[in-house]
Amino acid sequence: MTFEYAPAPESTSVVKLKSEYGLFINGKFLPAKGGKSFATINPATEEVLAKVALGSDADVDKAVVAARSAYNKVWSKMPAAERGKYLFRIARILQERAREFAVLETMDNGKPIRETRDVDIPLAAAHFFYHAGWADKLEHAGVGSSPKPHGVVGQIIPWNFPLLMLSWKIAPALATGNTVVLKPAETTPLTALLFAEVCQQAELPAGVVNIVTGDGTTGAEIVNHPGIDKIAFTGSTAVGKGIARAIAGTKKSATLELGGKGANIVFEHAPIDETVEGIITGIFFNQGHVCCAGSRLLVQENIHDEVMAKLKNRIEKIRVGNPLDKNTDLGAINSAAQLAKIIELADSGDAEGADRWSPNCDLSSKGFWYPPTIFTGVTQAHRIAREEIFGPVLSVLTFRTPQEAIEKANNTPFGLSAGIWTDKGSRILWTAKHLKAGVIWANTFNKFDPASPFGGYKESGWGREGGRHGLAAYLKGGK
Repeated sequence: MTFEYAPAPESTSVVKLKSEYGLFINGKFLPAKGGKSFATINPATEEVLAKVALGSDADVDKAVVAARSAYNKVWSKMPAAERGKYLFRIARILQERAREFAVLETMDNGKPIRETRDVDIPLAAAHFFYHAGWADKLEHAGVGSSPKPHGVVGQIIPWNFPLLMLSWKIAPALATGNTVVLKPAETTPLTALLFAEVCQQAELPAGVVNIVTGDGTTGAEIVNHPGIDKIAFTGSTAVGKGIARAIAGTKKSATLELGGKGANIVFEHAPIDETVEGIITGIFFNQGHVCCAGSRLLVQENIHDEVMAKLKNRIEKIRVGNPLDKNTDLGAINSAAQLAKIIELADSGDAEGADRWSPNCDLSSKGFWYPPTIFTGVTQAHRIAREEIFGPVLSVLTFRTPQEAIEKANNTPFGLSAGIWTDKGSRILWTAKHLKAGVIWANTFNKFDPASPFGGYKESGWGREGGRHGLAAYLKGGK
């Protein structure tokens, strides 16, 4: 029996959009020095949501000066327990305004309201709660008896989890006594600017958090500014390599959380129905806009047909459509540029001989959409098995022995994440020991906790975020 879902749209009345947004510097919203701005749009409708200031080198400099002054005069002199109170206050305000943030995130990003409501915003608040608790306990974090902050931290975040990535960056920076100049992604600046209002509401001292909106050139100004002591970046491997080159020879330190091509390994003794749900979560959560997505499915050969049949049946039940509808499973692709990249890479799968399958989907003519897609008959030579697609596209490979699974899983320049599916505990431990990945899930996927460190090996980045390990990067001498 097929059940039809009536539309259940979330109201947008809780969000009060401004027609124009300025930069948040030294506790106030200011216009950009050059007077330039750019539009941010709703990717599900292509509606312009607001005009946002385009930060210049002069704006970045002003933000860095404000952050340095706040660090020297206020934040570094404040007792750690008092700093922690501000983080607790921010966390509580995020909870109180959770619905407003969830709706705005969905409007600006295109992800389903179920995900912003149940994952993004609660986790963002949880990161502030967690790091608030560390603020006056840093000497117990394993980073030395008298850990010191770097000073002014430049932070650049991506568009796939705008508020969550902001919290991953700002919460540990403030807890460890640093001040911040943050640049949100060009396509998703609105929840960062709403967070600036939260900083005002929490009465955070002026200059402790500064938010400079803009494009890649604005980010480059932050990276290259001599007044920045540390860089924290989440984004593409190519940009991460550019940042590493830019700061080489300087005293700046960096944490880089970059791309991935995660292997999701299904052994013959896996619980198939549970595994299928994990595969869905691994690749279709957030439209596949996840650096740690399980975008390579490695299935033991003797259960391949059963897994594929059940997976296709489950994918046919994925609801694609209005991200503000509470029944929607798969929302809009974040931008026209990202959609073009997904199409180009998926088309290469066709050209190189892989077999494409998608369910029938009625996609809107407005906005940026792509159906959930799987490719079978994929080899390790295919581009879709080697390059990060960052979309709802799954590449399926097979293996016969556990050793072959390890060789295929590790045959990538990335090393961010992996998944293991089996009911054999010894197989989980053996596989995890041999995988070259920073985050390994067993019989689950895409689960996050502020107390758990996150990061990768090889071209997936440097350092860790979250947990006790993530604090070290924001402290001098930390590793």
